[in-house]
Amino acid sequence: MSPVPTTVENRRHTSSKVQSNLPLDAMESSKIENSSLPSEDVTAEQNSIDRKGSQVHDAETSKDDHQNSTQGSASPIGKTEKPVTAERASPGGAHSDKKRKLADEPAENPALDKDQPRTKRKRLQERLQKNRRRGKTPPSAYSRRDDGPRIQPDARPPRSPSPITRSPSPSAAPIRQRKRPGGGARINSANMEALKRRQEERERKREEEAQRELRDRGVHDVVRQHYNAVPERGREWRKTDSKIKGLRSFNNWIKSTIIQKFSPDEDFLARNNGNGWTGGPPTAPDEEKRLIVLDVGCGKGGDLGKWQQAPQPVELYVGLDPAEVSIDQARDRYNGMRHDRRRRRGNPLYHAEFHVKDCFGESLGNLSIIQRVGIDTNIGPNGSLMSSRWGGGGFDVVASMFTMHYAFESEEKARQMLQNVAGALKKGGRFLGVGPNSDVLSAKVVEFHKKRKEQLAAAGTQEADSKQEGKYASEVLEWGNSIYRVRFPRATPEDGIFRPAFGWKYSYFMEEAVEEIPEYVVPWEAFRALTQDYNLELQYRKPFLDVWREEKDDPILGPLSERMGVRSRDGTLMVNEEELEAASLYHAFCFYKV
Repeated sequence: MSPVPTTVENRRHTSSKVQSNLPLDAMESSKIENSSLPSEDVTAEQNSIDRKGSQVHDAETSKDDHQNSTQGSASPIGKTEKPVTAERASPGGAHSDKKRKLADEPAENPALDKDQPRTKRKRLQERLQKNRRRGKTPPSAYSRRDDGPRIQPDARPPRSPSPITRSPSPSAAPIRQRKRPGGGARINSANMEALKRRQEERERKREEEAQRELRDRGVHDVVRQHYNAVPERGREWRKTDSKIKGLRSFNNWIKSTIIQKFSPDEDFLARNNGNGWTGGPPTAPDEEKRLIVLDVGCGKGGDLGKWQQAPQPVELYVGLDPAEVSIDQARDRYNGMRHDRRRRRGNPLYHAEFHVKDCFGESLGNLSIIQRVGIDTNIGPNGSLMSSRWGGGGFDVVASMFTMHYAFESEEKARQMLQNVAGALKKGGRFLGVGPNSDVLSAKVVEFHKKRKEQLAAAGTQEADSKQEGKYASEVLEWGNSIYRVRFPRATPEDGIFRPAFGWKYSYFMEEAVEEIPEYVVPWEAFRALTQDYNLELQYRKPFLDVWREEKDDPILGPLSERMGVRSRDGTLMVNEEELEAASLYHAFCFYKV
């Protein structure tokens, strides 16, 4: 193929297209080196390029002079730059494009750099200038350097400060009527009275709740502090100088009788009698199974000797009481028994542990000794069927001597007490104790209201009736003698039936023993109904005086009463009438775990 003829217009058009994509220096060089143009066009083109080159040269020369003057003022003394020569600035040379690029950058003199080291500041400035020309930002000293490509995060619109980005849906409630200014503060008298009544009701409820909490906490603290303050006077004082030594001996004999009769298990009774307890010494060998006893409310340890004389020997005795001083005294009494050689006759002394614990207000399951022996904390009406049928603890006997009435402050405490007792007992275990007899309290209440009605009827007129009614309504029920006193601080039921069964508080005073501390009525039928929820079945219940009449002539318990000072050797009762009246307030009981 023959080449296409080239004209001046085509060449100019092609040259302009190529030069539009080249830098200014390359465009000028290409125009000068293009020798295929005609002489006339070359001359015109050459003149134009010369004029442009001279202008560029003048501008570069002035720029170099300015840079040299600036660098000369900033550079150290003796450091000079080479002047730009005509050959270097000539636009028509073979290396015009390279020279123009060098003219754009500050001149560098490697010889001087080798002779004189640049300062750190100078090197930093040069590096910054190079980075600016390359379009890079200086690296941050606190950013992690990463040579890989940087991924810009997605540009997200700024979050609106308002949590609602759309208009809320209209409420279904009717639009509230707006009132005129000041009208919203106006409340009519009816609304004001209603607000006052509601406020008074709330304040009354808060006050009652605070008083109830204070009362609940106060009763426990009062009882604990009282028994901590009772001094320990010793056995000799109780036998000789005490004003109620006959009552003390009588109560101790009743407790010994209950322990002798109901602490042995069925196997022990079967091997020794076949029909029950005979009161005689056990015929089983020393390796006979021993009892594990839990005493809730052990006090100062007054029953330790009674358990030492139990027909079936005791292996372990655990005493619990909320009074710290009483627990310390019980521990001292047990240590005295260990060092007393006279106690070595008969049964060997058992191992005993004592702990401060509220047996009615909290569970016993967190005590390590109770856990080792065994306790079922799931027993009760809310327990599982497995626990009801096969569950049980590891204790043979649980005793509560003159303490159960403190549990009837509330139903919660009564149930907690029964859960602790039944959970600690094994199948066939015995729950025995003594406490106030609600039948005696009910009879006293009925008698009091009967006498009051008789006095009102004898007053005569209606006016007198109203006066007498107000007089006796303000009176409280109280009875007793010189050594004991019972007082109900609030109104009592006329029929003598305590409903509800919990919280019927009365104060009790006993000479040399109890100083007006609060106790609670234990309605027996209500208590018996509760025990059925915890698999406890009643086996025995008798008032103190009935126990004395039935057991005083027993071949073992009869002589025991003489040794304990209840009666003399000739059979004379050493308990006076006032002491017997005080003892008639109590009864003894025993439940079996089924």
